[in-house]
Amino acid sequence: MDLIIEPDVYAPSMDEHGNYVDKIPSFKNGIYCPCGSRKNKNYETHQKLSIHIKSQVHKKWLENLNLNKTNYYVDCNKLHELVKNQRLIIAQMEIDVNNKNKTIDYLTQQLTLKNSTAVTNLLELDF
Repeated sequence: MDLIIEPDVYAPSMDEHGNYVDKIPSFKNGIYCPCGSRKNKNYETHQKLSIHIKSQVHKKWLENLNLNKTNYYVDCNKLHELVKNQRLIIAQMEIDVNNKNKTIDYLTQQLTLKNSTAVTNLLELDF
């Protein structure tokens, strides 16, 4: 089984005013830009990514990010709360599963003891 090396995902940087700006990061295994201009396009070199960043679709995407950064902040906070709640739900479900496993083990043990007692009684009747 071969390991597949996934490309990094491009994320714009922030300037001193809190606006998203393009800054090409260093990368080894290519980089994928989520702007949507070319679906599943992996840019292997800095030059190819630099050309892509100058495209109108990418510029429009960056502009949209800057216009909606408040919404992204709100969404991020909602997602953090959702993850926190899901972790609590998962922890409670793990406790429930552990309790049910213990109950199953106990009942299985009781059933095994009852069956072995019944077999012993049947064997005693034969003699």
